[in-house]
Amino acid sequence: MNPSLQTIYDKKVFAILRGVHFDDLLPVAEALYEGGIRLLEITLNSPKALEGISLLQAQFGKRPDRMLIGAGTVLDVDSARAAIDAGSKFIISPNTDKETIRQTLASGVVSLPGAFTPTEIVAAHRFGGQIIKVFPAPDPTYFKNLKGPLDKIPMMPTGGVTVDNIAAYKAAGAVAFGIGSALVKAGAHDASSLENIRAQSRLLVQAIS
Repeated sequence: MNPSLQTIYDKKVFAILRGVHFDDLLPVAEALYEGGIRLLEITLNSPKALEGISLLQAQFGKRPDRMLIGAGTVLDVDSARAAIDAGSKFIISPNTDKETIRQTLASGVVSLPGAFTPTEIVAAHRFGGQIIKVFPAPDPTYFKNLKGPLDKIPMMPTGGVTVDNIAAYKAAGAVAFGIGSALVKAGAHDASSLENIRAQSRLLVQAIS
C-alpha cells in the first residue's frame, strides 16, 4: 500500500484549513500536531495555498512522526499538478473529475475525490479514487445507509463531522474524517484559539481511539 494511504488509514482525522491567514499556518499546524492530528489539508481557495503546502511539508513532513500535508478543493488537473509540485501527498476534491484522479494516481499521490449519491460514489471509485469523500455528510444515518450497499468502498465523511458525532460516523463505517470549521476557523488565530484547536484535536482523536 502507498505509505501515505496507510498513514491516512492509521491516523484518520483530517484537519481542513480554509482561509487561515498565511502567517498563522505554522502555529495552527503546530497546535494540531500537539493535539494528535497527523493529516492536514490546505484548500486551494485559501490565500497562498501552494506556498503554505510547501511550508508545512518542509516543517512537518520529515518529522519521525510526520504530519501528512495535502491539498483540498482541487477541481481540475492543472490544480492537482500544481499542488503535487508544491509537495502535496494527497489530493482531495469536492467533486469527481476522472482526469484529476488519473493525474493524481500517476504522480503516486493519494486520490480522495468527492461524491454524494450512490451513483457518484461508485463512479468515483471506478475511476480510481482510493477513498471517496462523502460531501456533504449531513448526518451519520445517511452515511450508514450508503455503507449498506457500498460496504466495499472506503469512504470519508466531510462537512458536518464534530466531536459529538465522529464516533457515530466511525461506527457507521467511515475510514477517515474531514473536519473543517468545527476544528479550525478561517482568519487569524491568537493564543486562545490555538489552545482551543489543541483541545478539540485531542478530543477528536480520543473519540475514535
